[in-house]
Amino acid sequence: MRKRTKFTIPSKYILAFLSCACAGLIVVSFLSEPFGTFVKDSAAKIVIPVQKGVNHVGLWLADKSDTLKEYARLQDENKQLKEKLDEIQAQNSILIQQQNELEKLRELYELDNIYSDYPKVAARVISAQPDNWFSEFTIDKGSEDGIQVDMNVIADAGLVGRVTYVGKNYSIVTTIINDESNVSAKSASTSDNCIVSGDMKLMNEGYIRVSNINQDAAIKDGDMLLTSYISDKYLPGILIGYITNITDDGNKLTKSAYLMPVVDFSQMEEVLVITQLKDSIEEETSE
Repeated sequence: MRKRTKFTIPSKYILAFLSCACAGLIVVSFLSEPFGTFVKDSAAKIVIPVQKGVNHVGLWLADKSDTLKEYARLQDENKQLKEKLDEIQAQNSILIQQQNELEKLRELYELDNIYSDYPKVAARVISAQPDNWFSEFTIDKGSEDGIQVDMNVIADAGLVGRVTYVGKNYSIVTTIINDESNVSAKSASTSDNCIVSGDMKLMNEGYIRVSNINQDAAIKDGDMLLTSYISDKYLPGILIGYITNITDDGNKLTKSAYLMPVVDFSQMEEVLVITQLKDSIEEETSE
């Protein structure tokens, strides 16, 4: 069976035909106005929609390009604002810290004026016991700074405790809320004597114990308790707190009560150490 051959027209003939046709249409459009108008209208029906489509796409692309540029600008502006905000927050944090330190220094200054008769040195708390209260803590001053065992420690206008151990550049302070602490005290208004004892469990309610109040004492709720001159470790006249809940003991000879310490033992950052021992005052008095 004989294979049929496929008939094809060379591309150069097609191109020549189309060129002639276009030339003929141009000539005819010039010679015949109706025909030229028909050709123009036909071309316009094809070209104008295409041109509109191209213009629409061009406008859409231009709009998207502007949107992307604006988005990039906003991102850069947002980054700069975040950097400025971080810087302002850091500066604000520093200012708050400096303000807090200034307030602490003012409080220590005022406390220094209250007990101006006693020489003092400021110290910072650098560590404490892992509990809710500062029953014992370490300060950044030691023997090199003149600190000695039994020196009294004050803060918040009142008695904190005393130094119980001294290292070269640090010391340990045991406070009056410690279970082993006992302070001889007296009423500021009546001079009646009593004993203020630490009690960590009771401290959860905001109090420590007061005992050995004479049955006939005129002391009453709300009176200030100060360190007594008869104390063997504490200097006289330092505010401890305010007495409350006075009750008669079973022996009918003494009374007991609670004391609200003037010092906030839940937080402590700076203290003042009185660099004068009770023994030195007694020696001066005896002379």
